[in-house]
Amino acid sequence: MTMPRVRWVVTGVVLFAAFLWLGFLVDRQPLQLDVEVATALQGQDTRPAGQIAGVVTNVLGPVLPYVLGVVLLAIVLRDRSQFSLCVRLAVVLLLCRFTSLAFKPVFQRQRPRVYPDLSYPSGHVVSVATTGLVVVLLCAWLRPRLVRWAIWVSAAATVLAAACRIVLGVHWVTDTVGAVLAVLGVGLVSATALRLIPFPAGERRSLDG
Repeated sequence: MTMPRVRWVVTGVVLFAAFLWLGFLVDRQPLQLDVEVATALQGQDTRPAGQIAGVVTNVLGPVLPYVLGVVLLAIVLRDRSQFSLCVRLAVVLLLCRFTSLAFKPVFQRQRPRVYPDLSYPSGHVVSVATTGLVVVLLCAWLRPRLVRWAIWVSAAATVLAAACRIVLGVHWVTDTVGAVLAVLGVGLVSATALRLIPFPAGERRSLDG
């Protein structure tokens, strides 16, 4: 394995380890930051801010990986030469999205208010961050000039999704941080193993330029 690929894998492992560490840290008791933010926003779910957050979170949530899956299928149907690329991207998509489903039962963390399902990591934020990561990878291979835009839009969407879940009172701040750590950790390792990272030479020139 070349050095650039080793660095990506090591970074991914460190991020995933940070996700696990944070999960065990907050498993039994929320951090002071969690408590202060949840207390400050208590009751917002029934007010205008919460109503707006509810609308946004219906879009920026678990539906996005499914939408991206359809997009990948459409790309393959249009151009069969992209089959291998899209299959590898789909694998990364599935592995990253699975982090929420697999690890919520591990940590058994309760929500800030009464709400079905467990709390850590946030499934909505995992979904948005996962979709954003795979979109960046897709752009890197097919539309290199759009990578910068994809990174910024993905980051903004992830932050917005996290903010909405916190305003609604259904997640602690650390649930959303853990979600991003999990996706980046699993995403970087799996994308490197599947030879999606490092990006093609054309993408590196685009970023350097």
